[in-house]
Amino acid sequence: MFNRFKRYASLEFSYERANTYFAPMLVLAIVMLAVGLVWALYVAPTDYRQGEAYRLLFVHAPAAWMSLFIYVVMASAGAAALIWRVKIAEIVCVESAPVGATFTAVTLATGMLWGKPMWGAYWVWDARLTSELILFFLYLGVMALHAAIPEPRKAARAAAILAIVGVVNIPIIHYSVVWWHTLHQGATVTRLAAPAAHTSMLYPLLYMVLVFMLFYKVAMLARVRTAVERYAGDARWLRESAS
Repeated sequence: MFNRFKRYASLEFSYERANTYFAPMLVLAIVMLAVGLVWALYVAPTDYRQGEAYRLLFVHAPAAWMSLFIYVVMASAGAAALIWRVKIAEIVCVESAPVGATFTAVTLATGMLWGKPMWGAYWVWDARLTSELILFFLYLGVMALHAAIPEPRKAARAAAILAIVGVVNIPIIHYSVVWWHTLHQGATVTRLAAPAAHTSMLYPLLYMVLVFMLFYKVAMLARVRTAVERYAGDARWLRESAS
């Protein structure tokens, strides 16, 4: 059991998997994205209240969920790196930050574009929007802290600590529409008993979540492969793989 875990956590194993799965998963992600965009932009019906502007939510909502999900992954990997000194966990923690920051930026940008016709302004200091902006700064903080420390292992551990501390913002984002009076609409999909969205809108929305998760996986495969090359240096197995 321990030997199997040790193998799965090794840089060599991660590098092999990244090389094997990156190309086919990238092709799959592109195809699924094309299908999802057609489904969301042309097949799904127009919302009777928000009109065509609601179609931004097919990108906005999945990006928002991914911004939270990736941060939890980043903090969890950081905890594993600090507790068990697993190198691949350090890499996952550090390399998740730019991807998470990108999803968060997409969330903020699409939210502003949606907010203009709905609220009459691109930005309001709403609890949900403000806490999401803080999340974006946390991602940037992890990236900046890691870049500021020249020694890779120390930099990864410092970034992991900051990522773990920032986890307190995740429940604030999630429950902000419940805890405070906010312009942001409440839960629609997570109301499992009776989701507010009709199935003709709900299914393409959930499909786009899967697409975004696949793109996160693809991005991480590419970033992990590059990071492992930096970590491994001139390791024999890396030279053999390159040859």
